[in-house]
Amino acid sequence: MEKQPNNPLHGRTLEAILNDLVDFYGWPTLGLKIKIKCFNEHPSVSSSLKFLRKTDWARKKVEELWIRTFR
Repeated sequence: MEKQPNNPLHGRTLEAILNDLVDFYGWPTLGLKIKIKCFNEHPSVSSSLKFLRKTDWARKKVEELWIRTFR
């Protein structure tokens, strides 16, 4: 496996990133910060992961928020 010392997301799964954000902000605040239906209407980690894995722009917003929050 190639090392990526400048990539703060290296080695982190999308599920871990999402769980960190939900634990830190909670669903209501996360839904305000990133306006995605799966964060605002009956949110769950599993439904959000399905959406984020298929939708590159949304995944990018989640990753960027994680970097801004935890870096």
